[in-house]
Amino acid sequence: MSINTKSKIIQQIARTLGDVLVFLRPKKARELSENRITLVHMNKKNLTTQERLMRYVLVNKLEKIQDHETIAKLNVDFWRNNKATELFVETEDLFETHFLPNCTFIFDLLKEELSSQSVEFNTLVEIGTGNGYVLNYLSSEFPKINRFVGIDLSEKQVEKNNKKFSSNKKLEFVASDALDWIKRHGQGNTIFVTRDVLEYFLEPNLQEFFNEINRLNKTIFIAIEPNGSDHNFETNPNSQLYGNEPSFSHNYPKLFKNAGFNLWHFSQKPVSKGGTQTFIGAKYSC
Repeated sequence: MSINTKSKIIQQIARTLGDVLVFLRPKKARELSENRITLVHMNKKNLTTQERLMRYVLVNKLEKIQDHETIAKLNVDFWRNNKATELFVETEDLFETHFLPNCTFIFDLLKEELSSQSVEFNTLVEIGTGNGYVLNYLSSEFPKINRFVGIDLSEKQVEKNNKKFSSNKKLEFVASDALDWIKRHGQGNTIFVTRDVLEYFLEPNLQEFFNEINRLNKTIFIAIEPNGSDHNFETNPNSQLYGNEPSFSHNYPKLFKNAGFNLWHFSQKPVSKGGTQTFIGAKYSC
């Protein structure tokens, strides 16, 4: 029996058991599927075997959404509410298990890029800061930068972060829409960082966001964002739907270049469930 055949049999057994459990435990099924984003991203380590089987079935039965405006609204509504804070708690271990081993290389490259710059960057802004661990980490990695701002839609999470990291005087956390904050407070000589955040922007809004940042002059942008593994930027230069949430797989090189940025780094790494992690280093045009 081939590995592929065994995998299909295991999947069929999991679906059958999951269906039975969803039927027998309707209250738990409703609880698990209360919010589709939480359902997709919940940490399976915190679930029992039965709950994992139920989740597997529920995720695969999620109704497909095709309307981009509806998707964007659902995503924004989620990240503003308390469910987002619960998700940040459930995924705290990702800082150690995913970010540190897989993503920090881009910041080593950023150090090299900064060493070749005559411009001094005095502020680093993380859009979608979540639980704040990455911003806190970056404040120790870039000691010459004296201001680190974490922006997030969740007021509750921002309040938690300000308390949790109160001893680090370089950090400040702000509850705001990213584009609104850039328009009111954005300045040049700033490094912007995102992780798994730009996937929630509609393509026109993301283009406007990049345009607005480039207008500040003397900015650098580090983007660590997911793409669908089937998204070929050459054959499909526009954004497309990705995943079960769903969110958007954007053509980041095109959008950055459209905004007037120069790319000094582009790479991709395969991740689980058929996705790709894209790493972008972009800077202002001299």
